[in-house]
Amino acid sequence: MTPVHGSTVDIRTPDGTADAYLVHPDSAGRYPAVLFYMDAFGPRPALTRMADRLAAAGYTVLLPIVYHRSGRAPLVEMPDFIDPPRRPEIMANLRPVMQSLTPELTVRDAGFYLDRLAADPHAADGPVGVTGYCMGAALALRTVIAYPDRVAAMAGFHGARLATEEPDSPHIGAERITAELYFGHSDQDRSLPPEQIDRLERALTDAGVRHRAEVYAGARHGFTQSDTAMYDAEATERHWTALLDLFGRTF
Repeated sequence: MTPVHGSTVDIRTPDGTADAYLVHPDSAGRYPAVLFYMDAFGPRPALTRMADRLAAAGYTVLLPIVYHRSGRAPLVEMPDFIDPPRRPEIMANLRPVMQSLTPELTVRDAGFYLDRLAADPHAADGPVGVTGYCMGAALALRTVIAYPDRVAAMAGFHGARLATEEPDSPHIGAERITAELYFGHSDQDRSLPPEQIDRLERALTDAGVRHRAEVYAGARHGFTQSDTAMYDAEATERHWTALLDLFGRTF
């Protein structure tokens, strides 16, 4: 695997400083940039390993801590393995923080994350790729809608609440998208039931968005997260193939 160099960086915003993990191949050069949105559990070794793997494929990757208004990471103590008995307690601690990240703040923050990538000496010029996991898939979708001229490709995996009936659902505004999209849904996911998958598909198709959506049979919500009981190694490798194919073709 290509050696990579990762470090913590600070991103100044009107609401304070956002900490983030930045990683790129450990060699001279400028690499296509990727904005990597975390899942609800936030920054931890499992996520940085995913960012490292993406960087090793030839990308400069920024993994921002989207909960930065509540403090620097880690906000809550996270076990090495997130098993079902511990999950409710962890989510109870994180839920107020998650709910404080409004759509408006998400979009505003995304602009600062994109600016940080654009200014990085290891990042190539031009539009970036965006990928997100669980709630991060919704953040990625909001980003590609809000900044169509700055994103070439977007992927979302086991996304949550992507196409609700609420007026601020992440899929609203799909007609603004110019990037190519890929979604890897799980077929055992209460946070994205079939009716939302269908609603998202209709919205993207009606808007003429280049996209592909697949349902990963047998996979559960969170299937890419190796430190959880939801992890599915086969589905995760399928996700890597789809993600790298999308990015390799589009920017």
